[in-house]
Amino acid sequence: MTAITTRPRQSWAGLFNISFGFLGIQIGFALQNANMSRIFQSLGTSLDDLPALWVAAPLTGLLVQPIIGHLSDRTWLGRLGRRRPYFLAGAILAAIALVLMPESPGLLMAALLLWLLDASLNVSMEPFRAFVGDMLDKDQHAAGYAVQTAFIGTGAVFGSIFPWLLEHLGVSNVAAAGGIPDTVRFAFWFGGAALFCAVLWTVLTTREYSPEQMAGFHGVADDDQAHTTQVLAARSFNGSLIWIAIGAVVIAVVAAFGLEKEVYLLGALLAAYGLASIIAIGRARSGKPADMLGHIVGDFGGMPVLMKRLAVAQFFSWSALFIMWINTTPIVAGAFYGAPDAESPLYQEGANWVDVLFATYNGIAAVAALTLLPLLSRRIGQAKTHIVGLLCGAAGFASFFVVTDPRWLLASEIGIGIAWASILAMPYAILASSLPQRKLGIYMGLFNVFVVVPQLLVATIMGSITKHLFPTQPIWTLAFAAGALVLAALAMMRVEVVSTSR
Repeated sequence: MTAITTRPRQSWAGLFNISFGFLGIQIGFALQNANMSRIFQSLGTSLDDLPALWVAAPLTGLLVQPIIGHLSDRTWLGRLGRRRPYFLAGAILAAIALVLMPESPGLLMAALLLWLLDASLNVSMEPFRAFVGDMLDKDQHAAGYAVQTAFIGTGAVFGSIFPWLLEHLGVSNVAAAGGIPDTVRFAFWFGGAALFCAVLWTVLTTREYSPEQMAGFHGVADDDQAHTTQVLAARSFNGSLIWIAIGAVVIAVVAAFGLEKEVYLLGALLAAYGLASIIAIGRARSGKPADMLGHIVGDFGGMPVLMKRLAVAQFFSWSALFIMWINTTPIVAGAFYGAPDAESPLYQEGANWVDVLFATYNGIAAVAALTLLPLLSRRIGQAKTHIVGLLCGAAGFASFFVVTDPRWLLASEIGIGIAWASILAMPYAILASSLPQRKLGIYMGLFNVFVVVPQLLVATIMGSITKHLFPTQPIWTLAFAAGALVLAALAMMRVEVVSTSR
């Protein structure tokens, strides 16, 4: 019998099943992004303290995604497969966190549940990125990530708008002192159930290719462990020491200038990576085979040039997005509804309008992913399409400074939605077609570093900037968001899409 060397082409039903679980995952992320600032403020935190409470989310992704990527590349559980065990485990834990979150008695419990929720969502999400690359041949990668992005947008619409919809169905949107409105409570419970059911659909309706089939598609893989060990053994400790020194400088600057204490975390992470690389290099030089730490350090340092250039664009793109997620609720409530604190009924009204705005940009993203982006990609290429999308987002953020009626912010969300669709689809389609398929999980996990690090920077440094320059006018943070997307577009000008395999 002749061996199959290319994956069978998937129908639209197949593409649907492969990515349907992302619908539920994004409902969870949308509820988190649109409502956690609201929950924290309702439980008594101040505007200045919001970034610190949000630090748990990106830090969790930074730690979880490379580990899950590495493990899922090497997992095979028979009928349950390679990536699907992680989908299912993460969905169960995330559903539990969503159910418990609105019952938080105080800030500490809410922060711990945010950590559990984000960790669990990342456990499910990271393998989904690699899953598309596993299941599809290169000529369907763009279509696969477009369908995934459409589900992300659709899920985010449901997750973002649900509290607003519940209010219009008669559910109370008024919170007692130190409490959380029923609209948010019921939305989180619905989100937990929807997340679990959507992921279970993908688990039950798909079947992954076995290691033998994957070897047939790509040929026999080299000995990654031996290769990684050799690469690490040849490295100098100088680079590791530089990372540690940079971390120490950051910590010293925080102490000297009295910056927000959360910036200590950034310095600690930089120094920790330097220490981890020293351990990995030392193990390799002593002749020990590369373990998980060695593979993560080795693959991070050995990223392909294309991935490094895309990483710069990702860094600035996600800086802008995290600024938006943290600050949109206080911006809209304060600047457009005149309600600076969570105790005002106008604050809850403004917060619900943010749910509508977030639903709008996600709805635009779902449509753009299936219509505008494929059209532009065919005509001008994936890299230029991403540049156009990023500039649309910059224009959307900038428009907040000229709009006076909150209803007109719906127009602003059109540009932001196009950018969101492009950020979710274009970089991953480019990567999936250009990276070694046998290491797709770990590379997708490492690529998430450039999603998470800018979020940590925003949650720490942006807090200091806001506090010292415009403590009562957080709308100015959107000027930084617009500028970050322009820088991301400039970075994409250096990305040349080249298809390679090995």
